[in-house]
Amino acid sequence: MKMKSCVALLLATLPIIQAVCTSKEPGLQPWTPGHSEAHRVTIGYGRKVLLTSSCTVHSIEILNGGKLVIADTNRPIVLRAKHILIGNKGELHIGSPDCPYKGSLTISLFGRSDDTDIGHSYFGRKYVGVGTGGTLEIHGAKKLSWTFLNKTLHPGEANENSYHFEKGWGNRGIIVHVIDPNTGHVLHNDRFDTYRSKDESRRLAQHVAAVEDGMILAMVVNDEGSNNLEDTAKKALSRLGSRELTRLGFRHPWSFITVKGDSSSALEDRAIYQGTKASSEAKSSRIFQTGYGEHFAVTTSSQWVQEAEWTDWFDRDDERGSGDWEKLSDLHKAFPERLCPNPLDMEAETHDGIPANMTGEIFSKNDKNYGFVCLNKDQPDGLCHNYRVRFLCGKLVRPQASITVDMLSNSSILELADVARGWKAGDRVVVASTDYSMLQAEEFDLLPCPACALNQVKVQGKPSFVHMGEEVDGVDMRAEVGLLTRNILIRGEMEPACYGTEACKFFDFDTFGGHLKVERGFRAVHVEGVEMKHMGQQSMGHYPVHFHMNGDVDEKGGYNPPTYVRDLSIHHTFSRCVTVHGSNGLLVKDIVGYEALGHCFFTEDGPEERNTFDHCLGLLVRAGTLTPSDRDSKMCRHITNGAFPGYVAKPRQDCSATSTFWMANPNNNLINCAAAGSEETGFWFIFHHVPTGPSEGMYSPGRTEHTPMGQFINNRAHSNYRAGMILDNGVKTTEANAKDKRPFLSLVGARYSPHQDADPFKPRVPALIHHFVAYKNEDHGAWLRGGDVWLDDCQFADNGIGLTLASGGTFPDDDGSRQQVKNSLFVGESANRGMPTPMNSVWGPGGDDLSERSLPRGVNFPIRGMQIYDGPINVQNCTFRKYIALDGRHTSAFGFRLNNSWQSCPNNNVTDITFDDVPITSRVFFGEPGPWFNQMEMDGDKTTIFHDVDGSVSEYPGAFLVKEDNWLLRHPDCIDVPDWRAAICSGHYAQIYVQTRNPANLDLTMVKNEYPDRPLKLVGALGKRNHYQQFQPVVTLAKGYTMHWDQAAPAEVTIWLINFNRGAWINVGICYPKGTAFVVISDIHNRLTKETRKTGVFMRTMDRDKMGHTHQSRGYYYWEEDTGLLFLKARAHNEKDDYAFCSVKGCERVKIKAIIPKGSGPSDCMAEAYPRHTEMPIVNVPMPKKLARFNVPQTSEHFVEIRMESYNTRFFHIKEDFAFTEVNGKKIYQSDDGVQVTAIEGHSGKVLDTKGFRNSLLMGIPAQMENYISSFKEETIVLITSKGRLVTRGVWTKSLERLGADPTVKLKDKMVFVGFKGSFKPDWVKMVVDDSMAKIHQVLPIPIVRKMRL
Repeated sequence: MKMKSCVALLLATLPIIQAVCTSKEPGLQPWTPGHSEAHRVTIGYGRKVLLTSSCTVHSIEILNGGKLVIADTNRPIVLRAKHILIGNKGELHIGSPDCPYKGSLTISLFGRSDDTDIGHSYFGRKYVGVGTGGTLEIHGAKKLSWTFLNKTLHPGEANENSYHFEKGWGNRGIIVHVIDPNTGHVLHNDRFDTYRSKDESRRLAQHVAAVEDGMILAMVVNDEGSNNLEDTAKKALSRLGSRELTRLGFRHPWSFITVKGDSSSALEDRAIYQGTKASSEAKSSRIFQTGYGEHFAVTTSSQWVQEAEWTDWFDRDDERGSGDWEKLSDLHKAFPERLCPNPLDMEAETHDGIPANMTGEIFSKNDKNYGFVCLNKDQPDGLCHNYRVRFLCGKLVRPQASITVDMLSNSSILELADVARGWKAGDRVVVASTDYSMLQAEEFDLLPCPACALNQVKVQGKPSFVHMGEEVDGVDMRAEVGLLTRNILIRGEMEPACYGTEACKFFDFDTFGGHLKVERGFRAVHVEGVEMKHMGQQSMGHYPVHFHMNGDVDEKGGYNPPTYVRDLSIHHTFSRCVTVHGSNGLLVKDIVGYEALGHCFFTEDGPEERNTFDHCLGLLVRAGTLTPSDRDSKMCRHITNGAFPGYVAKPRQDCSATSTFWMANPNNNLINCAAAGSEETGFWFIFHHVPTGPSEGMYSPGRTEHTPMGQFINNRAHSNYRAGMILDNGVKTTEANAKDKRPFLSLVGARYSPHQDADPFKPRVPALIHHFVAYKNEDHGAWLRGGDVWLDDCQFADNGIGLTLASGGTFPDDDGSRQQVKNSLFVGESANRGMPTPMNSVWGPGGDDLSERSLPRGVNFPIRGMQIYDGPINVQNCTFRKYIALDGRHTSAFGFRLNNSWQSCPNNNVTDITFDDVPITSRVFFGEPGPWFNQMEMDGDKTTIFHDVDGSVSEYPGAFLVKEDNWLLRHPDCIDVPDWRAAICSGHYAQIYVQTRNPANLDLTMVKNEYPDRPLKLVGALGKRNHYQQFQPVVTLAKGYTMHWDQAAPAEVTIWLINFNRGAWINVGICYPKGTAFVVISDIHNRLTKETRKTGVFMRTMDRDKMGHTHQSRGYYYWEEDTGLLFLKARAHNEKDDYAFCSVKGCERVKIKAIIPKGSGPSDCMAEAYPRHTEMPIVNVPMPKKLARFNVPQTSEHFVEIRMESYNTRFFHIKEDFAFTEVNGKKIYQSDDGVQVTAIEGHSGKVLDTKGFRNSLLMGIPAQMENYISSFKEETIVLITSKGRLVTRGVWTKSLERLGADPTVKLKDKMVFVGFKGSFKPDWVKMVVDDSMAKIHQVLPIPIVRKMRL
């Protein structure tokens, strides 16, 4: 019982036990050192002092049991020193975790870089340093670090609640408002119907008499107020200062503002009623000052408003004849009851809704008083569009009265996502940009706001830019709002301008700030609630916060509580924000880093692991000079220290990587962080192949490239120039030399492949990126290169390119790995339109309404959502929204890397895709020669492919989408998609890598035997000066091919079998000069161990059929010397994992070594090879059936599949002609010689009619066909086939031209034509003519929609 009583007593007393504040600790001696810049202070040998007032000293060193505590007083304390060094067993305390510092403290570090004082060998100058055994405890007031806007802030907008009162019909009489002059709030309002009753007039007089003096009265007449307005009311208002009320007439507008008791303050206006067809208005406005010194405007308006409405559209004439005449006088005669005599405005547009001013045509008249005239003779193509017009006509007037109170103070209300804990008047905040330019971030000072809600603050001034405070098109685009000021400030004292350093070549301001550095072996460091300003130096090792070579700083290193820095506002810094160097387990939380030079949150050498960056915000991160990756182009060219003589900088390759978060080791945690604007990139994961600097030797070569990624959850990046996130590249870990002249730490290539324990022989561990938001990044939302990199629940919007998943160029470095993005949203051009400013240099039309907006990179830049590069990748359950191509801008949901020389993998799989506000024509674009795409002559541009697993992209489940002109992959049943520059195909596809040596600078032409007239020319993936060359075509399996060279054949050819499953094969014939001798072997190369094992020998055979009897240990080649072709069958003999490029045993290869006769010319055997080896095109894998309409996601858009053939057959001497048209699988045969016309409705895809025209009609009565086609409505698809001997000349051919046919094409007997009757020519209009067979097989987008012109 006694024990229980003691426990109960202890528990009862616990709540009243309070933590002792540091400055209240017993034994502290008050300390007031005074002011002397020469005074060097040492606090040691157990001395414990309490600084109670401001002071200036040369320096403070605390060691050997010394302790300095800063008093928490009501008076501000400013401590000035050149440096503060906390040595062994020294302690500096400012507040504590349980008793945060509440006063105002500034630690001001002074000194110049050229001072005569000798700097500390480790810490340098102008620092707060924590040495071995030192303790630093700083705990400022607890405040919200940063949050989001919860309501959009518009430029010039106060965002405060203004008052607006408005009435119309049914509210007759005089309306009165009483307004409080101290607040601008409306206290009372009433209406007095002085038209109906004299009693109302007397009530008005009593009402104004009862109002207190000093109140503001605002009055207006609505409709009519004079009929029963009697003298008592007139006299009462005259005493208030009115002079016009006595002259108020029938329906006169009248407005009045006055201050009760001060008749001289009165403002008044009266207007005369102008009748039912003319406007009139009386308006008064005055500005008042509130008791808080702010201002508001009271505006009263009484008016008769004439409104207007648009007529219906009129189309009296069309473009035939001299042009399109829509004269107002003619329209009056034709439609007298539907037009007003004097229109206020006029609009003209084409029949498909294109505004006249966007057609590019020249108009003779476009005037509301005359009408609209377009003359054919004025147009470049000799023909106007068919236009229609409408007119704006005035309506009868209506009454309208309004009273408005607008707050005019130079302030704004920020509505926040969180309670503004600890924020108070006088604090300063920064609001991030939500557009492409990071420079749209704005700073504001907080003002008192007693009326604000807990999540609102009032700031001085109004924004200059739009700052989003909402989700836009499903993407969270809320601007970050960061706190910059704290009650504890550590700052560097700065000179007014740059002086005496190399940095002055790039900066006009002093960059020698203060810095805080922590040495290995410190006893304890916890820093929170601190503002750091003008910290950091443009020299290595001197940063605002720098943990230097500390090893483990959490429990693993014996630190309990673990080391942390949190709730810091680090701004206007001269070198980074927080640097973690050779340290592990540090918590960096709730940090705002703003206006920094060089990487803001920086891990330095490569061994830094287990550090957590939680809820950190970085914005306005600019280039610095320290390392190549910090530098911009100018710095990169001018700073050549450490480079080898003769080095010529390539800034975009060697430098230009300034990032908000720079992660040199993937095993760090990034949670809830925001990268809200840097000169280059938001988050960059970079790799040190070996650790650099003082960390040298801490891990084995290549370890970081295999280290699994820490947590990457709920991060966001926007307003970055290059990318929101990059996972790619390494830094050069060797000094410059003659072979590689680049400076140490320049950017180089690296490949990421995470594995368990960073061991590539152990299982893969995917890098998981969860809920990453990237928007308004000029180039990329994210560029991620690696092995298993998996994204889930991410959002990409308004980026030049949403996401690129890259593997290793030639091979995924981690064979069998894949990259994937699932359950994510891509938005092309959101409702966040930005605003035109000098910072947004690219401005033009876009979005679903073609409104003006800020744009990435260029007005005609081909915006892409998912950019397919090499692979393999998996895109699953993703939504693409608002990707809308224009005529002149190839926007697409799926696109491909431009100017690509590398491979494209047939295992790029796409499934379960949803399109929202994406025209079917904008889903995919394979590219075409022109701006940004150049000539499409690089190998990767020609071999692009992806697998539409469920048909959610193409409507053909299981189909492959290939480039339309790649006949290595096409077969007779492939379906063209002209708008995509693609074809929908089926097949089993794989790749071969053809490596050549001696020479390596040659081009390869590859021919599929089924299409010898459609060769594919490849220039190689590598530079022509390389010691070997590599060609990387995608091929259709179980087919035959030949290879030809633009020079003498190479002495060594190696064929790698890529993505070949066991038993898969192709036949290859390689061109060589006559007299060539060969040695052909097969081997397996293990790319992981770099070991190669010979597996077999190819023997020469004189029987070509014997090539098919190939075994792994023995194969056969056939040398056909008269054609110059060496034939062999390349077959895979081993199993392969799903996503692997090579077999489980390694990469299977065929190696050919040839002795080429000297003086041999180009090895091009095509003339000899064909038609000898031409094969009949065969479809090995049947085309999938098109999804039925009820299986396609609910949308009005779909494809209509059309197939048209005109051909003849011959059986001995009997020749027979055939022709048919097929629409969505339904054939319409042509029975008679001549042409057959089939019409399809362009909005629904429904077949409207089919009619034949014999040759006799085409020659004798061509108008029949012309009239038939003219009877079709606009926007009709017209299909025409020919049969028999076609009449190829005559007037009837003009009908083809009107449907879009090229008049320069000469008709032949066999003709198929897809045309369009409308005001524009779609991409899919096509004619094929031939003497014996003409064929078109393609899909047409329904409904037919014209691309708007850029």
